[in-house]
Amino acid sequence: MAGKNTKKILIIGDYYSKTGPALVTKYYIDNLKDEASYIRSTGKLSRFFEILFKVPKSSVLFISGHSKQNIYAMRLGRLFGIKSAYLMHGAVEYENKINHAEDPVMASDEHKMMELCDLILAVSRQFEEWIKKNYPEYENKTSHLTNGIDWDLIVERSTADERDPNGIISVGGGMPRKRILNICKAISILNEGGRSITLTVAGDKGEDSEAIRSYPFVKDLGIISHEELMKEFHKHKLFIQNSVFETFGLAPVEALLSDADVLISGKCGSLSVIKNTESEDIIQDPDDIQELVQKIGYMLENDNHTRLIVNLDKENTSWKKRSKELLTILQSLMG
Repeated sequence: MAGKNTKKILIIGDYYSKTGPALVTKYYIDNLKDEASYIRSTGKLSRFFEILFKVPKSSVLFISGHSKQNIYAMRLGRLFGIKSAYLMHGAVEYENKINHAEDPVMASDEHKMMELCDLILAVSRQFEEWIKKNYPEYENKTSHLTNGIDWDLIVERSTADERDPNGIISVGGGMPRKRILNICKAISILNEGGRSITLTVAGDKGEDSEAIRSYPFVKDLGIISHEELMKEFHKHKLFIQNSVFETFGLAPVEALLSDADVLISGKCGSLSVIKNTESEDIIQDPDDIQELVQKIGYMLENDNHTRLIVNLDKENTSWKKRSKELLTILQSLMG
């Protein structure tokens, strides 16, 4: 992919933490290594000086995620006439509201980034449409770059006994927008009817954490590494993403690559790459406990991972393909 613009693209964003956005940033760094440099420092002060040194030498900025230092990089870029593309992983203001954790400073920072950048890239087509509807002032500079799939993550079970046929896993910890508490309520009803279902939860603490942990069938892992999460997917029969708002969500795809079945909310942006779904694969209303009871019960008796994974377009959903698309977008910004 090397060309005349080698090293003129500067990638700025967290690539080292355990979050989904950091993983996305790392995929782009790894795949654009012949075309881009990036901010390597992880400490705040060292990152500040590295940004100060590298931004003026760049032709275009690719800024992944939301932070005050990313705002500084955009402003510095503007000072030198350097355009920037902002990869918007989530809607901070809206998601914090759903999670009952409103933060005016974070909301203000998000608005500054949307205002300062030359192009907003949503991580799914669904999220692009949401941004245009909810932030019409930025409609003319909003597009999307759908997250890719790391096909190297495919995990095959050596024996069928390694997977718990009654095991369910979900990610998002105690964040209310993930609606894991509703999954707990549905499982409780199923277990009262004679089932022996367990639920493993991965992710940070949130408002719903205490209530989730109160159910005897729940195992709360807290924050775990990506490698550990893939192993957990491998152990469970069913992965559930019950979010009321999810801009993309890598977890359902990664669960499929780990040979797990998936039950996914219709509010998830990852449905832009997961094709050939049927009604029993999709949660229409994440707050409808009876719907969850019915669909969890069905999915524990049936499989969908083979049907869904064979309909994923391996070539067009790869991070290599996405990185080529990003390169074209950034080169057009450079003019």
